[in-house]
Amino acid sequence: MGAQEKIAVVTGAGTGIGRHVALALMKAGYDAVLAGRRREALEETVKLGAASGRRTLVAPADVRERLQGYGVSAQDVQ
Repeated sequence: MGAQEKIAVVTGAGTGIGRHVALALMKAGYDAVLAGRRREALEETVKLGAASGRRTLVAPADVRERLQGYGVSAQDVQ
């Protein structure tokens, strides 16, 4: 990862505010790890953000479950 690369981890990225935050960050030049409970909704966010040209990682997880959160890392975007 270069010094200028920016990576965001967004929970709830499949719908609502989380999706809007993810799309805004991608538009602003961030690669994104998209976390949420439903893979289909996260993949829709990827499609909506495709024009940004940013790298994304879909990470289905229920972040309310503490141990699942440990499996998501910004390193995974590379």
